[in-house]
Amino acid sequence: RAGMKDPNRPIGSFLFMGPTGVGKTELARALAEFLFDSEEAMVRLDMSEYMEKHAVSRLVGAPPGYVGHEDGGQLTEAVRRHPYSVVLFDEVEKAHPDVFNILLQVLDDGRITDSKGKTVSFANTVIVMTSNIASDQIITTLLNPDRDNTQTIDLREQVIDTLRLHFRPEFITRIDELTIFEPLKKTELRQIVSLQIHQIERMLADQKIKIHLSTSAQDYLADVGYDPIYGARPLRRAIQRELQNPIATKILETTFGEGDTIFVDCVVGGAPAETRTLTFGTKQNNSKKSTPAIIPEVILPTVAVDN
Repeated sequence: RAGMKDPNRPIGSFLFMGPTGVGKTELARALAEFLFDSEEAMVRLDMSEYMEKHAVSRLVGAPPGYVGHEDGGQLTEAVRRHPYSVVLFDEVEKAHPDVFNILLQVLDDGRITDSKGKTVSFANTVIVMTSNIASDQIITTLLNPDRDNTQTIDLREQVIDTLRLHFRPEFITRIDELTIFEPLKKTELRQIVSLQIHQIERMLADQKIKIHLSTSAQDYLADVGYDPIYGARPLRRAIQRELQNPIATKILETTFGEGDTIFVDCVVGGAPAETRTLTFGTKQNNSKKSTPAIIPEVILPTVAVDN
């Protein structure tokens, strides 16, 4: 808007670095919603599908005379239909080297020509690339409790040095900003639990069922789903195993049904070793008394919470 950028180039280009499950793709989705008012305004391309040389042509379309020529390119057609969008190149380090010739043209000129000879403009797009390169360096440094600011600054230089081993200099210099994602902390995972619960609430609302989780139940899910190496991915599995599956079973058994409010709590067991388990109770909207039912198969050892 200020007129201080090349009007032909993309709005911005970013390389998101960090270990798996820390929210790189999720941030790209949030950017699409913030900038273009919809999560659907994101074009996602998984670069593991473009590892082979023959697959590169799918980005701009098959040459004339080849099967698929009339379909156009997967990248060019998507941007032509959604000119205002976030274009995500996921795990870009897995792409064939020829893919970077296309990326260089997008980042530098803001346009490419497809196999039909039509020019596609990227002037109204935000380019986001994600990579797991240097994840071990990032995890080792940022999970060190004794690290200082000097180590954090040095980490950025180390990551850039590692990038130079994988990408050409002309590609790196065309990226506007390099962003390093830190491993998730338990406090951040607790916030993700709340977001996941909202999704479950929406699914249950379709069946006219409500759900309420106590603070201790949410803390329990954050504890059993915490893994600093794999980020939020184990949390999703923990919520599926500990919360969604038992609720689905009870719905199929008609224990929970339309008009019910499900109350989920966490209780601590006794000897020989303290264990925590989720309890599920239900109350109908006519204010019947809640009837908790402990589900033994979800009993797990207590997970210590770090301060």
